[in-house]
Amino acid sequence: MVVYADLIFLVNVVMDAAVLLVTARTRRLSFKPWKLVVSSALGGSYVLLMFVPSLSFLFTFAAKIIMSLCMVWIAFGYGSLQHFLRNTGTFYVVNFVAAGGVFGLNYVFQTSGDVMNGLLFSQTGAARFSIRIETWAVIVLGAGSLVLHRLVMAGVKKKEELAVHLAEVSVIVDGADFRCTGLIDTGNQLYDPLTRTPVMVMEASQLASMLPESWLKRIRAAEVEQIITAIGTEEDFVWQDRLRLVPYRGVNRNTQFMLAIKPDKVVITYGSGQVETTKVLVGLDGGQLSGDGAYHAIIHPTLVAAG
Repeated sequence: MVVYADLIFLVNVVMDAAVLLVTARTRRLSFKPWKLVVSSALGGSYVLLMFVPSLSFLFTFAAKIIMSLCMVWIAFGYGSLQHFLRNTGTFYVVNFVAAGGVFGLNYVFQTSGDVMNGLLFSQTGAARFSIRIETWAVIVLGAGSLVLHRLVMAGVKKKEELAVHLAEVSVIVDGADFRCTGLIDTGNQLYDPLTRTPVMVMEASQLASMLPESWLKRIRAAEVEQIITAIGTEEDFVWQDRLRLVPYRGVNRNTQFMLAIKPDKVVITYGSGQVETTKVLVGLDGGQLSGDGAYHAIIHPTLVAAG
């Protein structure tokens, strides 16, 4: 049997570097590229030691743990015990994801002939399965597993960050209570220009039980001026004294108007705190504020700051 030590070394260096890089991105760690290269080279060199029979003791469980700790320490430093343990834990998780991805994806792409060729029979007649994975498959499937892991973790982290800025909103008008989840958006600086009242934006569908169907269609079509002109002539509305038109600049930088309602009060509950305010307007948006339905209102930051 011919063993290409240089090829084994390079493959392990590449995979170790990829694992360390994903670990850094997942933990949002700053690192120096040369340290990551040194750590990867150490991991690649460790694999070559298996061809030296006198050094077989280096492949015990304890030795492998010590080697992985050295790799993490070289790549990202120590910092503190908690910081180091978290980096090490993430390093192991990414390793397991990469290894599992290689075996899993390799199995998915196997044909029936590949499976039959990998079957072995022992003296007792029991069947065993021998796994054969080419070098190119290790690199391609390993890289694919790490990219997939990175995308999944990025999505999870984004949802966690978003959850920090979510709050429960209760809009009370004439005893009617409309509840939904809102996003505290520091970029929302919409005010009524006359009274300087902050405007909280809410999906019009959340008030569908109180709004005429024709109004919902006009709000979605951005024809709110026609709603105001029709009041008293074509149709009446129980809350018509509460209606306001708030000007704002749309995506095309043109001035548009948003239909808003003056509620009795708005109660915002977030974390362990609660804010109740009466100086607020609720602007009605005809679309969907969140693509995944995570929230249905955009809370003005001054409402929370005031509390």
